[in-house]
Amino acid sequence: MTDGGATPGENADEPPTRRRDDGVGTVFLVGSGPGDPDLLTVKAKRLIESADVVLHDKLPGPEILGEIPEEKREDVGKRAGGEWTPQEYTNRRMVELAREGNRVVRLKGGDPFVFGRGGEEAEHLAEAGVPFEVVPGVTSAIAGPAVAGIPVTHRDHASSVSFVTGHEDPTKEESAVDWEALAATGGTIVVLMGVGKLPAYTGELRDAGLDGDTPVALVERATWPDMRVATGTLDTIVDARDEAGIEPPAITVIGDVAATRDRVVTFLENAGSAPVRSASDGGDEGDASGGEGA
Repeated sequence: MTDGGATPGENADEPPTRRRDDGVGTVFLVGSGPGDPDLLTVKAKRLIESADVVLHDKLPGPEILGEIPEEKREDVGKRAGGEWTPQEYTNRRMVELAREGNRVVRLKGGDPFVFGRGGEEAEHLAEAGVPFEVVPGVTSAIAGPAVAGIPVTHRDHASSVSFVTGHEDPTKEESAVDWEALAATGGTIVVLMGVGKLPAYTGELRDAGLDGDTPVALVERATWPDMRVATGTLDTIVDARDEAGIEPPAITVIGDVAATRDRVVTFLENAGSAPVRSASDGGDEGDASGGEGA
């Protein structure tokens, strides 16, 4: 197999090097799913193993990151209120490494195009003339609630679902999220990166007319070994968050579907499906998984 001549599927044991005749390598924008290594796609796993360099953020699960040799991974992650890597540096580093002839995996949690800045990075690579490929991942917006026993759609409760970021670009003059319109949909609202601003947007939804008794669930570190879940209502979920100590990264599910977990939690067998800390009863509900408690 030569550097420039391989095509996808030509050799199932090793992916193509994707290096152009001018020596520029390819950047793969790879989604790692919610964190469980068993939920990596086959292609994502293959590319991670064969990459020269893996630029990863903070959201791929610890088990996934732990399987990558330290000498070939670089942390370019961001944490709210903590250490962070400027996006400009990540963009520059991807181009730099590719121009050195490396096969680069830019590894992200969930799916790279769902609030993962994958679109921004793709545009930057295209502008720089660097070849890239997008490798979709299992989005945490669906998988996170699912492993906690919460379907984002349900024939009896929700025929639509809206995905919203709880952490918009701070340079925006005003929010682009229309909470009043979301409240009027009658469907499920899934908020990513919204733990810190939970009081603000639950208040916005109440002001927009959403009933304070609307069920809400928080799923922290979904599929990770230390996954935790907290439940409540629009009126009580902030207290439930504080009582359970829920921290980022976590997903907020707002709508009637959030209450379905109560009916299936005893039968959940997902590894790490943590007990619920419910604001309504103030106690922990056990489950059959043996996962770590909240």
